[in-house]
Amino acid sequence: MNIALLAHDNKKELMVQFCIAYCGILSGNQICSTASTGKLVSEATGLPITTYMSRKQGGVQQIAARIEYNEIDLVLFFCDPQSAHYAEDLKLIVESCDKHSIPFASNVATAEVLILGLQRGDLGWRDIVNPK
Repeated sequence: MNIALLAHDNKKELMVQFCIAYCGILSGNQICSTASTGKLVSEATGLPITTYMSRKQGGVQQIAARIEYNEIDLVLFFCDPQSAHYAEDLKLIVESCDKHSIPFASNVATAEVLILGLQRGDLGWRDIVNPK
């Protein structure tokens, strides 16, 4: 599976801790991320992560483009409702995920449900929609 990781500044540490906790599950998948989130997660976990530009440079748009091309199977975007860019970042990603029926989590609780579902094979239908 191709998994995209994004996190607003106040949620980056939570994303790192989440990825440490679920490193075993994540390690069997391809992971991409915006620059700073990907760097932090990779340094903490040792996971290979394809990084795109930072949010300021268009990283969210790059990931949204991969979603539009149906190249992403799961999106974990730990959002901070207090972020100045909350609405615009979230709108772009959510609309793309909804359009292509891509599982999406905006908080750690939902992310845990999706990761455990991934481990159980509940997201195997994505391999039919997006064959490798």
